[in-house]
Amino acid sequence: MFPTSLRNSTVIVIATIWLASSALADTTPSIDWKSLPVEEITLFYPGQSSFQWLHSQEHPGARKVGRGTGCTRCHNGDEQSMGKDIVSGGQLEPNPIEGKKGSLRLAIQAAHDEENLYLRFNWRTQADRPGIMHNYMRYDGQAWAFYGGPRSAKRVRQGQEPPLYEDRLAVMIDDGDVQRFAEQGCWLSCHNGMRDMPGEPTTETVRSHPYLGDGGLGRKDVRKYIPVSRTDASASWDKVKPAEVLAQIKERGVFLELMQWRAARSNPVDMADDGYVLGYRLFDEGQNPFSWNVDRDSMIPKYMFDPEKVGRKSLTIADIESVPKPAALIREENATLYDPDADWREGDVLPGRLLSRVDARGSAADNTRIRGKWEDGNWVVTWIRPLDTGNSDDIALERGNTYTFGFAIHDDNVTTRFHFVSFPVSVGIGRGGDITAVSLE
Repeated sequence: MFPTSLRNSTVIVIATIWLASSALADTTPSIDWKSLPVEEITLFYPGQSSFQWLHSQEHPGARKVGRGTGCTRCHNGDEQSMGKDIVSGGQLEPNPIEGKKGSLRLAIQAAHDEENLYLRFNWRTQADRPGIMHNYMRYDGQAWAFYGGPRSAKRVRQGQEPPLYEDRLAVMIDDGDVQRFAEQGCWLSCHNGMRDMPGEPTTETVRSHPYLGDGGLGRKDVRKYIPVSRTDASASWDKVKPAEVLAQIKERGVFLELMQWRAARSNPVDMADDGYVLGYRLFDEGQNPFSWNVDRDSMIPKYMFDPEKVGRKSLTIADIESVPKPAALIREENATLYDPDADWREGDVLPGRLLSRVDARGSAADNTRIRGKWEDGNWVVTWIRPLDTGNSDDIALERGNTYTFGFAIHDDNVTTRFHFVSFPVSVGIGRGGDITAVSLE
C-alpha cells in the first residue's frame, strides 16, 4: 500500500538541499567518542502505568513506593520482560499496537568541560526508515487536510492513512528539588487524565477548567505535571493550585526541566526545544524552532516550498511515504509565502510545520547545538547543553554534582504514552553516577 521506492526524483533535490541546509557549523569540540565509556540502559514500554497506578492496590509494590523505595530496588533488570508483557496487551495496555516492541536499548556517553555538558545517544529504530514525517497536509482538490498520523490513531490502525510521525528523544532533569523524582522518575509526571490515559476528560471539560482551559493556559487536553502542583494527595489532574502559587513554587526552583529533540520539528535546524514540567508541560519563554505552517481555523497553509530554490512548490504522497528523506520546510532557506493560485492539484502535500533557526529566540531556544544522524537503522544524536544557560526556567548544572535524569524515546511512528521510558538515572558531572560525564580538560 505504501511504496518503498521514490517515484519522483525531484524530491532528491529537495532532500539534498535539506541535508545541506544545516545552519550550524560543526562547533562540537574534537571529542574522541570512541575513547569515552559507553553506558547502556534499557527503556521499556510503560503502557498506562501512571503516578496514581503506582500508588494503587493494583501495583504490588505500592506500599514500598509509599515508603520512598525507588523503582529500581524491585525492578532493576526487569525492564525488558515488563515491556514485553505490557506492550502485548497486558493489564496496563487496553489498546495494544500490533508488532510494537516492548523495550529499546539506549547507549549514552557523557563528557563535560567548564561550560558545557556533552551527550551522545545511540539507539536502533524499529522501522527501517527514520521517523522524520510529521503533521503533513494533503490537498484533496478543494481543501487542505492533515494526512497520516501516529500508529495509535484509529484511521492509521484501520489502514485509511499511513503511519507518519516523528522519532523523538526527551531528556528530563531534576536537581533534587522535586521530591521523590530520584526514586520514581518520569512516573511523577505521568497521570490519569492525560492523553490516552485512564479518566481522560473531554475537550470541553478541559476548556472549562479555570487554569488549564480558555480562562488560563488555553489548552484542550491534559499533559505532564508533577504532584506538588496539585492540592490533593492523589495529584488529580483537575485539582490545580492557583497560578500565583505555582509561580512561587517555580521561583523556588521546584520543577523538572524537559528538553526534546525531534527528528522532524527540530533536527533539520540542529536544535531541540526547551521546556519544563510543573502544573503542565510548558515550553520556556520565547520561540521554539518550529511553529504551525497552517491556520488551524481555516486550514490554509502559510508557506510552501520556493520553486526557485527547490524546483517545486510541494511534495507528493509518494515522497513522504518513502526514503530518501522528505524535506523540512525551513522559512529562511527553502520556503516562500503560500500562493493560493499556484495551480494546486489533488495529492499535493505540504509540511504542517514551519521550521526556523533564525526565528527561534529566548529561553525556548537554548538548545542550539544538537545534531542527529540516522544511518543503517540507528540514530546517533550528539547534544551540547550549556551547564548554565543563564535562564531561570532551566536547571543550572554544576561540576562536581550529581543529577537525576529521565530518558524517553518515541520510536516507530507513535506519540503520547506509546513511547519507551527509563527508570531514574543518576548523571554525575565530574563525579560518579549511573552515567559519569568525564572531564575533557
